[in-house]
Amino acid sequence: MKQTIAFFDFDGTITTKDTMFEVIRYQKGSGALYLGFLLLSPLLVLFKLKLVSSHTMKEIFLRYFFKGAAVGAFREKCVAFCRERLPALIRPGALAAIKEHQEKGHQVVIVTASAQDWVGPWCEKMGITCIATQLEVKNEQLTGNILGLNCNGDEKVCRIKNEYDLELFENIFAYGDSSGDKAMLAIAGTRRFKPFRS
Repeated sequence: MKQTIAFFDFDGTITTKDTMFEVIRYQKGSGALYLGFLLLSPLLVLFKLKLVSSHTMKEIFLRYFFKGAAVGAFREKCVAFCRERLPALIRPGALAAIKEHQEKGHQVVIVTASAQDWVGPWCEKMGITCIATQLEVKNEQLTGNILGLNCNGDEKVCRIKNEYDLELFENIFAYGDSSGDKAMLAIAGTRRFKPFRS
């Protein structure tokens, strides 16, 4: 019997804000976040002009804020972020859609460019699967680099196909809100773009 699966982007689709910056704010404070934006603003301009890739820009921020951080303490704070801060960032419509899929017995998968460290704990609590960007760790410390590729654009589809045989699913839903989700939306029979914006 063929099943139904629903793929959700996370940042901007399920949440109202980019969670990487909110994790930085939670762990380092608003002052440190704004200072980082100021110091890295020339590179942000290049990113907006599409002269720096999202992968590179993300690593620049991760290295600036977290290079050398003890991975155990970092992950503990990510779990605390999911418990204390993340619920206020979740769009009610997105939460309702996830629960509706679950009630119908559908598989629900988050496919996100954000890191496993701060999306995974929320997904685990929700009882859903998480496919996310992985952060490199050496000697129990974050290097600030991404392990492999940033889970965005075509890489989202590659990760999905590595985990699932899509021929086994009669119905495929996809929810996204940006150009980085277009490839994932294209593999779905039912596509929802920016579906939870009020």
